[in-house]
Amino acid sequence: MRIAVLGTGRMGAFRAEWLRQKSSVEEVLVGSVRAGTVEAVLEARPDAVVISSATPDHPAQIAACAERGLPMLSEKPIALTLRETRAALEAAGPLLQVSFQRRFDPGFAEARRLVSTGALGTLYCIRLSSYDHEPSPEHFIPGSGGIFRDLHVHDFDIARWLTGLEVEDVYATGAVRKWQRFERHGDVDTSAALLTLEGGLPVGVSGTRHDPCGYDLRAELLGTKDSVAVGLDERTPLRSLEETGPRLGERPYTGFLDRFARGFAAELHAWLEFVRGERENPCPGVEALHALRVAIACDRSRAERRVVKTIEVEDDEA
Repeated sequence: MRIAVLGTGRMGAFRAEWLRQKSSVEEVLVGSVRAGTVEAVLEARPDAVVISSATPDHPAQIAACAERGLPMLSEKPIALTLRETRAALEAAGPLLQVSFQRRFDPGFAEARRLVSTGALGTLYCIRLSSYDHEPSPEHFIPGSGGIFRDLHVHDFDIARWLTGLEVEDVYATGAVRKWQRFERHGDVDTSAALLTLEGGLPVGVSGTRHDPCGYDLRAELLGTKDSVAVGLDERTPLRSLEETGPRLGERPYTGFLDRFARGFAAELHAWLEFVRGERENPCPGVEALHALRVAIACDRSRAERRVVKTIEVEDDEA
C-alpha cells in the first residue's frame, strides 16, 4: 500500500515514521499545507490518507480525500463546529475513521471489558484526569478550539465508550491559573467538568495544561463489585505522602505520544486492516460529532455558569 500523511507537525511526523516501518506499506507520501504539497500528494493516488494537519485544515482535506474515494484516518477533532463536522461526515461517509487512541489502549480496553461484563457491578462514578506535561505553544492555541474541544474531547469520548451511555448534561468551569498565553486567546489552562450520563451516572473530569512532574492521564471507576484505575503505574507522575505508599513517577511520561505509544500503534494497525477491507471501521467519524457536542456544552456552561443539557447544543455552531 501507498499511504499519504498530511501534516508535518508532531503527529504527522509520528504517523509517517510508524508507517515507514511497516512492511505492508510500500511508500509513505507526506504533504503539507505550508509547503503547498497537499494537492500533489493526493494526485499521486495513494491508497489511503492520514490527516494529521492543523484542525482548521481537516474539513477541506477530508472533502478532497472523499472525492477521490480514499479511506482516511483523521486526528480529532474533525472540525470545531457541529456544522462543519456534519458536512465532513456527509462527504466522507464510511471512509472516515477518527483518532480516539484511548479506545485502543490496553488499560482502557480492559476497563471497558470489565464494565460490559458486569465485573464492576453497577457503576457508582467515574473520574477522568488529563494533565499535560508542558503547556501548549502560543501559536497552537488560536486554532485548537479551547481546552474542552482539544484536550477534554478525549475524555468525553472515553466516558461514552467505557459505559455505552450518552452524556445528558454538563457543568463546567475553568480558569487561567498560571499561563497568560491562554487568556490572550480566550482559553484557560485549568478546567473541570461534571458530566451526568444516562441513569444519573456522574463522571468527574479535571484537566490542566501543565504538570511539572510529567504527563498524567488516568481514569478511576468505582462500582458495586470492584474499584479499578487506568494509567496508574510506576511512570505515573504522582507522589504519595504516605509512608507505605506506592513509588511512582521514577520515569514519568513526557507526553501523550509516550503514554499512548501502544494505543497509537494498535489504532494504526486497526486502521490498516480497515483500509484493506479486513474489518469494519473501528472508530467511525460520527464518534467525533458526539464528543464535540459535549465539548460545546462545556464551553457554554463555563461561559454562562450553569448546567447545560447536551440536547441544547444540537444545532449550536459556536
